[in-house]
Amino acid sequence: MNSFTKAAIVALALATTAAPLAAEAQDRGDRREYRQDRREDRREYRQDRREDRRDFRRERRDDRRDWRQGEYDSRRDYRRDRREDRRDFREERRDDRRDFRRERRDDRRDYQRDRRWDRNDRDWWRGRSDFRDYAGRRSGYWYAPSYGYYRVEPRYYGYRWQRGHYLPSAYRHYYVRDPYVYGLRPAPRGYRYVHAGDDIVLMAIATGLIASVLYDVF
Repeated sequence: MNSFTKAAIVALALATTAAPLAAEAQDRGDRREYRQDRREDRREYRQDRREDRRDFRRERRDDRRDWRQGEYDSRRDYRRDRREDRRDFREERRDDRRDFRRERRDDRRDYQRDRRWDRNDRDWWRGRSDFRDYAGRRSGYWYAPSYGYYRVEPRYYGYRWQRGHYLPSAYRHYYVRDPYVYGLRPAPRGYRYVHAGDDIVLMAIATGLIASVLYDVF
């Protein structure tokens, strides 16, 4: 066997052996690339999923924030409206009460103005504010409307005043607030109407001299 034949046999043997090895190497390379591709696919999938979750959580936070903000705005608007309603209600109630008190005062004033002294009506004074603490006659006391009860000396209790008498100085300052109620004209200059027990006397301010008497006013 010559050298050429030997070389051909060796080459054939090498070719026969190298082909499976090359195929095996190619197969390993393919598997490696497949695994690499699969790892990259998984990595990209996980990355995409993380990003999707992140976006979902962000959107959910935004939605919750918007919902809370919307609820807060609604509650704030509700509380503001309720405060305004309460404020309006209180103002209207104050106005109503003020109007009611004003009307009641006017009614009382009109009633008191109409309830003038009447000799034929012994209860004419009832309902008047200046008689609010009057509880009838009390022994040893006189009563002056708008002033109340005050003690008098026993000799003056039930005393019958006359024109020309002098009213004691201790009893000269219980002035009649509104002579019109008793049907009296305005007092002349230097004179005042004064309550003296159940009577009203027209008295000289300087001396206490009685010029006239209106008996049994109440």
